[in-house]
Amino acid sequence: MTPAQRQLVETILQRFGTKAATTDAETIAPWLSDWRGRYHGQAPALLSPGSTEEVAAIIGLAAQAGVAVVPQGGNTGMVGGATPSPDGSALLLSLRRMNRIRALSPVSNLAVAEAGVILADLRGAAEALGRRFPLDLGARGSATIGGLVSTNAGGTQVLRFGTMRSLVAGVEAVLPDGSIHNGIAALKKDNRGYDLNQLLIGAEGTLGIVTAATLRLVPGVAARAVAWVGISGPGKALELLRALEAGTDAVESFEIVPENTLALVLRHVPGTRRPLAGAHAWHVLIETVTTDPAAEPPAETLERLLAPALDAGLAEDVVIAASEAQAEDFWRIRHSISEAERAAGPALQHDISVPVDDMPRFMIEGGAEAEARFPGTEAIAFGHLGDGNVHFHVRAPAGVDAQTWYAEEGPGISRHVHDMVVAAGGSISAEHGIGQLKRDELARLSASSRMTVLRAIKSALDPQGILNPGKLVTLAPEPSRP
Repeated sequence: MTPAQRQLVETILQRFGTKAATTDAETIAPWLSDWRGRYHGQAPALLSPGSTEEVAAIIGLAAQAGVAVVPQGGNTGMVGGATPSPDGSALLLSLRRMNRIRALSPVSNLAVAEAGVILADLRGAAEALGRRFPLDLGARGSATIGGLVSTNAGGTQVLRFGTMRSLVAGVEAVLPDGSIHNGIAALKKDNRGYDLNQLLIGAEGTLGIVTAATLRLVPGVAARAVAWVGISGPGKALELLRALEAGTDAVESFEIVPENTLALVLRHVPGTRRPLAGAHAWHVLIETVTTDPAAEPPAETLERLLAPALDAGLAEDVVIAASEAQAEDFWRIRHSISEAERAAGPALQHDISVPVDDMPRFMIEGGAEAEARFPGTEAIAFGHLGDGNVHFHVRAPAGVDAQTWYAEEGPGISRHVHDMVVAAGGSISAEHGIGQLKRDELARLSASSRMTVLRAIKSALDPQGILNPGKLVTLAPEPSRP
């Protein structure tokens, strides 16, 4: 610990008590690695403010001392965005103590949640009042609101409700100088120049630390139906989606899963089982809902629309969940893919998007090209077909040493995948962010004008570079594409 770090920690302890900071190595250790185990850092102290005012005071002191901090929520990110560097040059700042739902109104359909509120808790509180926060993902039990805002999280309901950016009506945050940005009010009209709220959403804690957010709620679900469909390929899946959308506006989720990915889940996640009796090359998970008890039941909607799809050859087989338990079993398969893949061995994860109409071709041709170029690997593409975002993963050949493969083969594989994505007019980060995993690739593949603007914004708001250093963008120039 440097003298400046030590003095900062001592001051925090004196002003805010023992809950606000710790240097205990065992307490800090679980928060020094990312969820996937790819990045491991060091931090001499873990700071845990209990209020926005404490965050502001701590960041103000850190700015005066030139001490860097890495903000962290539930630590469920996929790109190493909340992991400190290995040299111990930054302190961790946890928002987990700030876990109050300040307000939740079924009249205004708004909730005000602090950064440390767990997604599942917010969803549960909204449902208790007949409302819903329409963002869901596998890490709902540990992901926090601050992290979801800071990474502009997506998930399985983007098809109907958009990403976190669409669901945020206001932001409260502490800026790098310790001042508080109070943009928490849900104003429908606000033309006071640049939208600082939108700038902070997706900034990954590099421009400010989100301490609370005002979030949009929607009416609660009166009924839902979940179907598992066997299909021949992504092209048929997209045709099926378009047919469903032509017949109803109730489709909330449309997730595509290849057979090799389903097999991974069945092999590594106890209690899961194959939804359909026959073998299919690809699968689709569909959820439809209604908020009106008098409307056509979602199960009948699916039956009405999927029957002609079967006759037309868009679908090979269909099962509609007969109970909530069966519906949850279907969703458990989808949400367990990351867990199963981690258990199966090393893999390179690419969270990418291309134009929706081009995605089926990309999934097939891109997967074949990656496997041909890197013999022994297996390409897996799954996820949110309807919004043009799939998780394009490349699994390592059997028997390789994980760390050696990541170090020696990983960079070349990821460069190849990202080059294919850019050539298809897509993005190398659809919903997980940039973090440290994709920082260099962002610089390599972005136009120089884009990188100039990103660095200028970072430099203007955080000239010392003390907020989440080494993530998303650095202040030093990096090579970029003209």
